[in-house]
Amino acid sequence: MRWLFSILSVLTLAAALALYLQQDPGYVLLGHGHYSVEMSLTLFILALLLGFAVLWLVIYVVTGLWGMPGSLKRWRKRQRLERARRDTLRGLIQLAEGNWEKAERFLIRHAYDSDLPLLNYLAAARAAHKQNRADKRDEYYRLAQHTTAESSFAVDLAKSEMQLLSGQLQEALANLQPLHKQSPLHPQVLFLLARAYEAMRNWDELRALLPSLHRREVFGEQQLNLLEQKVYRELLTLATQHNNVKQLTDLWQAMTRRMQQNVDMARHYARCLMALEQQGMAEGVVRETLKRGYDRDLIYLYGLIVTKESDKQLATAEKWLNGNERDPVLLLTLGRLCYRHQLWGKARAYLDTSLGLEPRSDTLRELGQLMDRLNQPKEAAEYYRRGLILAQEEKLDDLITVTPQVQSVLSI
Repeated sequence: MRWLFSILSVLTLAAALALYLQQDPGYVLLGHGHYSVEMSLTLFILALLLGFAVLWLVIYVVTGLWGMPGSLKRWRKRQRLERARRDTLRGLIQLAEGNWEKAERFLIRHAYDSDLPLLNYLAAARAAHKQNRADKRDEYYRLAQHTTAESSFAVDLAKSEMQLLSGQLQEALANLQPLHKQSPLHPQVLFLLARAYEAMRNWDELRALLPSLHRREVFGEQQLNLLEQKVYRELLTLATQHNNVKQLTDLWQAMTRRMQQNVDMARHYARCLMALEQQGMAEGVVRETLKRGYDRDLIYLYGLIVTKESDKQLATAEKWLNGNERDPVLLLTLGRLCYRHQLWGKARAYLDTSLGLEPRSDTLRELGQLMDRLNQPKEAAEYYRRGLILAQEEKLDDLITVTPQVQSVLSI
């Protein structure tokens, strides 16, 4: 609408000027030396406008010719940039589709012309990694670091992740440790560092990392709890293998109360104490844990603990009968404790009742030992024979539970 108004304004002005000049065309005289030129004012104005138009055209042409190399250069740059963008897009599509070789070729072909070469090299490194070409992958990461001054941290982080995935644990750790010093609470650095320590079974370093993992919530709560349990289980096992009671107990004291109250952790700690002949401490751990809730595995373990105060153990275990009179595991434990306290009749009663509720090879073995102690070799031999047969069946049952998975693999 504005351009129409402008055209009408110009036409109106031209018509008014034409009418005015028609009434009085004017007169212009130009003289120089012996020469002079006479013309009407109208013609002079038209000639002047034409001269200005020609001069503008000449200046425009000369300026265009003067700037042609620069314009051509900019045009070629735009063409290269557009071509690089097309190849980058193709490369990313191929990468998403899993065509690693094509993706690498498209991403690298015009990476030097890309307006985001960092993206090209990082994506190409991933494509090379998928082809198990670690040398090319690392070369692309090196090139990526030179594209942007601020990209060093991100590139090292991505490189470390690929190294972890390919099993280059030492190389990944060498990259991650400086990043951790630079940014101690960076979530992705903590995540990768935790995975590296776990894969390398470096439990001490992973334990030192646990507070930061909790603080930044790097893992989900359940996953982090499982990781923490794994760390302390491995450390407790190592202390046991090194026959170091003090280290074992110090580790237990260093755990959070929530971890100490975990049934699986308490059971593992008790077994470690038993392995180091710390039976009294093991009995205390199991007894205190059972106060917080009934657990058959702990009940079973309690019957294996041998202390000098077997009478107190027996009295403690008999308190658990309230409401659990038909638990074969508890009855087995009571039979073992009675046997240890030389209460032969009571031991046999508990063991027979346990066997009647649930046939178990270990119950039969305990009865065989009891018959041997009572000088009844025939009955002892029968219990041992039945125990061996049942033990074989139990092993077969354990094998059968794995069989469906094996069959599914064989059927592929």
